[in-house]
Amino acid sequence: MKKGVLELIVLLCVQKKDRYGYELIEEVSKVVDVNDGTIYPILKRLTNEKYFDTYLVESTEGPPRKYYKMTSLGKENLEEQLKMWKSFSSSVTEFIRECEESE
Repeated sequence: MKKGVLELIVLLCVQKKDRYGYELIEEVSKVVDVNDGTIYPILKRLTNEKYFDTYLVESTEGPPRKYYKMTSLGKENLEEQLKMWKSFSSSVTEFIRECEESE
């Protein structure tokens, strides 16, 4: 289940504000237990699919940070994924409720 919802969580986090990789991992970890090896491939794919643009910002604590910014195509994708998630989660919740009532 975690794999299926990670992309949606990443999209939602970047929609709120531009984020760099480590910051995004910390934010996503508040919802789902993840690590670097899970998030960076998602970021690369979303960037390749033109859902994110990237830019560098100098850092006082090391090398420049790569920030991810949502594109208009990314916003459209997020809206579609939210619709699908809401429909899916509603159906699953309804099914669980019906199963619990029949016990």
